[in-house]
Amino acid sequence: MDPITPSGINRRVMLSTLAVLPVLPGLLRPVPAAAQAPAAGSPLPSWNDGAAKQAILDFVRVTTDQASPSYVRPEERIATFDQDGTLWVEHPMYSQVVYCLDRVPAVVAKRPELRNAEPFKTVLSGNREAMAKLSMHDLEIILAATLTGMSVDEFNAEALRWLETARHPRWQRPYTELVYQPMLEVLRHLRDNGYKTYIVTGGGQDFVRIYSERVYGIPPEQVVGTAGATKYGYGQDGKPFLTKEPKLLLNDNNAGKPEGIHLMIGRRPHAAFGNSNGDREMLEWTDAGAGARLKMLVLHDDATREYAYGPAAGLPDTKVGALTAALYGEARKDGWSVISMRNDWKRIFPFE
Repeated sequence: MDPITPSGINRRVMLSTLAVLPVLPGLLRPVPAAAQAPAAGSPLPSWNDGAAKQAILDFVRVTTDQASPSYVRPEERIATFDQDGTLWVEHPMYSQVVYCLDRVPAVVAKRPELRNAEPFKTVLSGNREAMAKLSMHDLEIILAATLTGMSVDEFNAEALRWLETARHPRWQRPYTELVYQPMLEVLRHLRDNGYKTYIVTGGGQDFVRIYSERVYGIPPEQVVGTAGATKYGYGQDGKPFLTKEPKLLLNDNNAGKPEGIHLMIGRRPHAAFGNSNGDREMLEWTDAGAGARLKMLVLHDDATREYAYGPAAGLPDTKVGALTAALYGEARKDGWSVISMRNDWKRIFPFE
């Protein structure tokens, strides 16, 4: 996905997704353990038999068999996953963008002088046509106001509160329930075979860390995302705290993904999963390593059960999580696996 930070916004994504239905109240519930557990004798029960499923099974088999020339030592078993569009739904708008827009009323309540100041006035109006015309500078002001200027603990509490009440406009379910059951099974199968699984996302690192462990089984220290600076200080009671600062440290999208992997993980992945142009460099970086490497792209081609967009493979164009014909062609040429939601997945979500 594209990064969600004051200095790292993809303007086309932001402006094209402002016209989405408002957030509705919901409940935050972890994915049930039963939903993540594989059926007896089948590590990937929600996958149809085919090239994509076989690629995963073959990769795990040859890299964990000590007799195999492709054996990977346990300490080198690293697998990285983009989040939005790869592990959970990203349409019609990235969840963190919804969060930022939804936070504007709360910010204005604390700072009433902003009520009649732009761009806050436009957001409060609910006029989505006007919101779509906001400038890059306007968007930076909104993101800075909603993602910074508070302690880390305050941000975590606010974001968690939002996750507990926000619902996706199509399914009327919490965003944390809209995870892909087949990918939960891949995460589990890799971990069962000694792989360490990481989320590497263009989204906000602090935001994803709030729910990554309960939803994906990935602890916060294994989340690499777009990151802002923090500043150490003391409260009136003398206790220390960290304040989120409006300064970008890591833009974890495109080339920033392998840069972030090197900075935060220190090992090249042997497996990488993505779904859009923002994941290209991560998969290229993975592919450039020696030995067995698994590179997979999720193709959203199921409008009935989820969404259909590309514009690769003749699917509708999109500004949110675009997979272009050029990247699709690169994947085919270099032997990357393309996962078809429509053909490769028996079901999409755990609740189905």
